[in-house]
Amino acid sequence: MFNVTRHPLAVSLLFYLLLHTMDVCARPANMSALKDKNPTGKDDNEILPPDHLNGVKMEMDGHLNKDFHQEVFLGKEMEEFEEDSEPRRNRKKLIEIFTKVDFNKDRSVSAKEMQRWIMEKTEEHFQEAVKENKLSFRAVDPDGDGHVTWDEYRVKFLASKGFNEKEVAEKIKNNEDLKVDEETQEVLESLKDRWFQADNPPADQLLNEQEFLSFLHPEHSRGMLKYMVKEIVRDLDQDGDKKLTLSEFISLPMGTVENQQAQDIDDDWVRERKKEFEEVIDANHDGIVTMDELEEYMDPMNEYNALNEAKQMIAVADENQNHNLELEEILKYSEYFTGSKLMDYARNVHEEF
Repeated sequence: MFNVTRHPLAVSLLFYLLLHTMDVCARPANMSALKDKNPTGKDDNEILPPDHLNGVKMEMDGHLNKDFHQEVFLGKEMEEFEEDSEPRRNRKKLIEIFTKVDFNKDRSVSAKEMQRWIMEKTEEHFQEAVKENKLSFRAVDPDGDGHVTWDEYRVKFLASKGFNEKEVAEKIKNNEDLKVDEETQEVLESLKDRWFQADNPPADQLLNEQEFLSFLHPEHSRGMLKYMVKEIVRDLDQDGDKKLTLSEFISLPMGTVENQQAQDIDDDWVRERKKEFEEVIDANHDGIVTMDELEEYMDPMNEYNALNEAKQMIAVADENQNHNLELEEILKYSEYFTGSKLMDYARNVHEEF
């Protein structure tokens, strides 16, 4: 389908296209192949850094977060708006959310009110990550001393992938070859680099609970956010200048696609990335995205970004062009805000409200 050797994102994008032919909501994942070896072991994978970070605009592999608008609008309530859930219940829930976003109770939502709400929902995702991290840290720190070495983590990681924990621990202790497959070795090397990046100075090669949180969730640490940005730029940067041009950001692997459906996916992928690059990421509109610009774009707690996001979200549904959102508008564009369509959105709106 593609010559996957010609572009750093080729393998990831190929996986993305294959998944999309089965499910348009699928998302590429850097370490998904390892996870699939143990599909029922959700708890085991708590110790593996997730490819997707809720409330962050880009994935770890450089793809845009397709669920971002819903994540920063719904927060922890995302699961309540599943596609197969009852439309009338979703409608009622969305009306309840509208009344909460409408802080001054004037029956419309301003950009400032939406900004405030986005920051609250992002904080919810942060707190959820902190809560999950406590369980994950406990899993890799069985002796409870509050610190984890790289070797301790490596043992737990390989055990979660089906290796014998005692045998791995013994081999590491004796500095013996672990004899893991090439794919697992590549993931281990990537994790090791990330591990030492999360080790705050003075570096002691041990991670405490807060550092382990940064290891799993780089959005919780400015230093790790910088590291994440460097990794993304490295994968996309074709001329090695540590900056991104539009052509680099939207570049697709060389080759041809096999069918029109795949071509449509390619076109959508390019169109979405071009729009995001030109209108949002390239802050000074000079046609170049620097690491600083990408870092600001990806920082989930950046209040200026939250305000811009609020204005964009309002613009999508602002049919009367008053720069605010009314209940009728948010119900009509429910799929954008919640991922769920509401039939007969305007029925008895004022009565229910």
